[in-house]
Parts: sequence; structure tokens; C-alpha cells
Amino acid sequence: MDTRGTDMFARYAHAPNHLGYCGPPEADALRTGSPDQVRALARRFSGAWPYLRVMADMTGIADPLDYRLVESYWLGGGIGAQLDPNDFTAKLLAMITPLAGQYWTHLTADLASETAANHCFHVFGVYPWSRLLGRGMDEHPVHVLDNCRINWGTVTHRDGDDLSIRTRTLIWDQGALWLSDPLIRHAGIDGLDTVPPVRPGDQVAIHWDRLCGRLEPTQVHALQVSTEHQLMVTNRRLAERLSSGPAHG
Repeated sequence: MDTRGTDMFARYAHAPNHLGYCGPPEADALRTGSPDQVRALARRFSGAWPYLRVMADMTGIADPLDYRLVESYWLGGGIGAQLDPNDFTAKLLAMITPLAGQYWTHLTADLASETAANHCFHVFGVYPWSRLLGRGMDEHPVHVLDNCRINWGTVTHRDGDDLSIRTRTLIWDQGALWLSDPLIRHAGIDGLDTVPPVRPGDQVAIHWDRLCGRLEPTQVHALQVSTEHQLMVTNRRLAERLSSGPAHG
């Protein structure tokens, strides 16, 4: 059995789940569980699972946890980048409408110009945090957005389970979101069984200051392109809102 998809889902979903931000509580199976246990838990992630289901439906791939879909969802690029944003938005709306609630409040057909079949869109487009920027208390929203997105960088030092990583963080400046100049950020390995060993010089992904795994150059490129695109379209929305004065959306 090919377990790459379930392994990757567990590695990338573990940090926010462990911190209580998404997914079912006490999901220790993301750390040490079998592929079947991870699969059962993945269905209970109200954010990631609908994306993976729609991506599977639109690509004709039977398994929502197929590695190609999971990789594309977390990193951008790949098979999900080939999907029509308007069609994807319509199908995602059709799927989540029965689940209507505060979690999905900001996903409407009007957001189709920002939509992408990946986690970065979910962070900047669906979550409410970008809508709190420019109101005088920007530090916390920027912190959450920066940690929610999948970040990438190069390991510069390792001390046991503690890593120093040269990366770029999210900043809010002159009414827009940007990536900073490279700096050193610390992250932990957190004892995940499925995370491959890393060493200085490796390119890695991090989520909520926890290691998700090594990245190939093509994956770094996909993640960078998807992140920069999402920042561009998010900044466009924010500029329109800020130029029109106080608003609630």
C-alpha cells in the first residue's frame, strides 16, 4: 500500500491539531497511528478534507488522500493548480453549504478570483484573519497568518530536536502583506515518527514552528509561487477595502 499521502497529511496537519486549532481533539494517531487511523482522522478535518474531496472529484482520483492531492493541497502547484478556480469554488461551496457556519462564512462566490485548491488560499481567503488587518491591531492577525501558512526554509543548525532555519516571515507594511528578508527562525521536530531525518543544508517545510519534512526544489518552487500568488490577490482585496474606508468584510 502506498502510504505517502497519509504520511504527508499527518506530518503537515499535526502541529495545528496538537495546538487545538483544527481537526478532532486528542488526535495522537497523527503522530504514531496507522494509515487507516490517519485516514479516519483526516475525514474529521473540516478545512482540509472538503478540499481534498473536491480535488479528487475534479481530477478523477478515487482516493482523497492520494499523495498527488495531498502534496498539491499543502504546497500548492501540482495537480490542484490545473483546476479551474471558478469550477473549484462552485464545487467547494456545494460541498460545504450543508456545513454552513462561522468557519466558512467568508467563502462565497465573490471570492472566486482568489480561490486556489490549496491550504494557502484557505489561510488567507477563508480564515477571518486577513480581514482584521489595517484596523490598528495587526500584530496578532499577522502572527496567526504566518504560522497557519506552510513556510519553507533551509536548516542552518540542528541541536537534537531543535532546528535553526533560514526563512522569510510574514510582515504587514504600508497596508499590505509581504515576506521579510531572510532571517533565522527556530522550529521543533516534535517526535513525529514519519518525519525523515534532516541536517543543515536541507530545505524543509514548517507549520506552527514544527517541522513537516524535507522539500525537493520543485516543492519549494511550488510553495513559493502559491504563497506569492495568494499574497498578491489578498493584498488586492485588502487595498480595495482600505481605500473604501471602514468595512466588515
